[in-house]
Amino acid sequence: MSAYILEAKGIVKTFPGVRALNGVDLKVKKGEVHALVGENGAGKSTLMLTLGGVHKPDEGEIFIEGEKVSFESAHDANKKGISIVYQELSLVPNLSVAENIFANRQPVKFLNLIDWKRLYEQTKEMLSLFDIDYIDPSALVKDLSIANQQVVEILKAMSFNPKVLILDEPTSSLTEVEKKQLFKNIRILKSKGISFIYISHHLHEIFEIADTVTVLRDGEYICEAEVKDIDEDFLVSKMVGRKISNIYGERDKDTKPGDVLLEVKNISRAGAFENVSFSVKRGEIVGLAGLVGAGRTEVGRAIFGAEPVESGEIYLEGEKLNIRNTKQAIENGIGYMSEDRKTQGLYLKFSIKNNLISNRLKDFCINGLISEKQVSRNGEEKIREFNIITPGCEQIVGNLSGGNQQKVLLATWFGIKPKLLIVDEPTRGVDVGAKSEIYVLLRELAKKGVGIIMISSDLPEILGVSDRIIVMKEGKVAGELSKEEANEEKVIAIAAGVQTNQKECV
Repeated sequence: MSAYILEAKGIVKTFPGVRALNGVDLKVKKGEVHALVGENGAGKSTLMLTLGGVHKPDEGEIFIEGEKVSFESAHDANKKGISIVYQELSLVPNLSVAENIFANRQPVKFLNLIDWKRLYEQTKEMLSLFDIDYIDPSALVKDLSIANQQVVEILKAMSFNPKVLILDEPTSSLTEVEKKQLFKNIRILKSKGISFIYISHHLHEIFEIADTVTVLRDGEYICEAEVKDIDEDFLVSKMVGRKISNIYGERDKDTKPGDVLLEVKNISRAGAFENVSFSVKRGEIVGLAGLVGAGRTEVGRAIFGAEPVESGEIYLEGEKLNIRNTKQAIENGIGYMSEDRKTQGLYLKFSIKNNLISNRLKDFCINGLISEKQVSRNGEEKIREFNIITPGCEQIVGNLSGGNQQKVLLATWFGIKPKLLIVDEPTRGVDVGAKSEIYVLLRELAKKGVGIIMISSDLPEILGVSDRIIVMKEGKVAGELSKEEANEEKVIAIAAGVQTNQKECV
C-alpha cells in the first residue's frame, strides 16, 4: 500500500506557445490538507485541472493509492476519487439544495419520477457530515448566504465519495467568521480520512489549515515542506524567487496624515446603511472592515455616486458635495476601484490602452477626436509605472493574469489623479508578488496626499495596510480602532457585536 493517497510524477502540460507544467511532482497523504501555492501563472490551475481530469498530461504519471490511473474526463476523475470545488460556484440558483447536490443523480421511483423523500433524506445525510441542521434541503440555493452556498458546493463534490477534494480559493467570497466555519468543516472531513489539496493566495490560511505545502513557480516544482517547519517569509521567497520581508510595507516615519479631506456625516439609505459617519485625512489609508452584508461596499459606492444617499451629508475639502452620479464624483476627484474587476471594473475585450482611458476620455481628445498617439503613449507609460506584465498596450485585458488585470484597474483610477480613492477588495484573486506591488502603489499614492478608503474582507490586509480601521455591522459604524490598538480579535469582536470597551466603539 502506498504511503500516498495521490501522487503525481513528472507532469508536463503544454499549450500553444506555453509550457504550463514542466515536470511537476505532487504527493498527498491520506487525511492531510496539502496546500498548493504559487504566483498567478505558476501552474496551480493547470495542475488542478490535470488531476481533475479536465486536461490530459502530455507526460508524467498519476497514482491513486499506488495504482496508476488516467482520466478521460472530469466525471472519470470523480469516479476514481478526485473531485474539485472551483473558485466560481457552479450551483444553479433556482434549484434546491438537494437538487444541486445530486444534480442528474437524483433517486427515482416508478416511471422514473424523482423520489423526493429519499432525495431529501440523502441530502440530510450529507449535511450531517458538517453537523448542519439549519439548512433546509428544499431551500433554493439563491436564498442561501455565500458561505452556505460554499457548503453546498463542497457537499456536491463530497456526494461522489472522493478520496481527494481539491479546493480552489475557497475563501475568496467569505468573511473571517465564515472562513472559520469552513475550516471547521474541513477538519471534520479530514478526521474521516478525506485528503485536501488547498489552493489559496492568502498565505496566513496555509498556516492555519494546512499540514504540508508544495510551491510551484513558472510551471515548475520548487519545493515541498511541512507547514510547522516554515514561516511566511520562506513561502514568499520560494514563490517569487526573491525575498519580500514585509508584503504590507510601512508608512514612512517622516510622513503623517494631513488635515481632514473627507467628512461623511450621518449618511443613510434604507436597507443598506444608517447614520454612517467617519472622516479620512489627506494621505491616510482608512480600512473599512466588517462581515458580508455590513454595508461597506454600499457606503463606498454611495460616496462615489454609484448608489443614492437618502439623507446625511458628504464634505470634500470642507465643501459639501451633492453627487448624483459617478461622472460628478470623478469630476470632484473621487475614484472607486470595484471589487469585481471582471463585470464592473474592466472592459475585458478591450485593449490595455483603451481600458486605461475609459474613465477620462476627454483628456485624450483633440478637436472632438481621440488621439490614438496620446492613448498609446499613456498606455506604455502606465505599463512601465505599474509593472504590468504584457507584450504591449494593445494586449486584450481579458488575456492578462488576475494580478496584471488588477494593476490595469488600479492604473486606470490613478489616472484621474484622485483626491480620494476608494479601493474595494484591491487584491482579491491576486498572488503575493502582485499584492506587494499593489500595497506599494497605494502607499505611494497616500504619500502624495491622496486619501484612501480600503474595503477588504482580508483581515491581515486591513491590519497591515490601514492607518485607522472603521468596523461596520449591519449597516452601521460599530467601532473605530487605531493601527496601534487593532488586532484580529478586536476587529472580529466588534464586527460580530461582541461586547467591547467604550474606547473602541463610537
